[in-house]
Amino acid sequence: MILSDVRDYLKDQHRVALADLVTHFDMDADALRGMLGKWISKGKVRKLPLTASCGTSCCQCDTALTEIYEWVDE
Repeated sequence: MILSDVRDYLKDQHRVALADLVTHFDMDADALRGMLGKWISKGKVRKLPLTASCGTSCCQCDTALTEIYEWVDE
């Protein structure tokens, strides 16, 4: 997988949880964070403030994967 795949997915989805990226790309979260970091440094992606949960009441989400990333449109 390459950076452009992450870019295209984020552009299509606009806002994505890290858990969704892990599932979609079948990759390790840390590897994806590295790729997202490249886009963040270019000002194309921003990491939204962490919340205690994903927004549902099931409490089964891994809090390490509830990071939300957003594509920044110019």
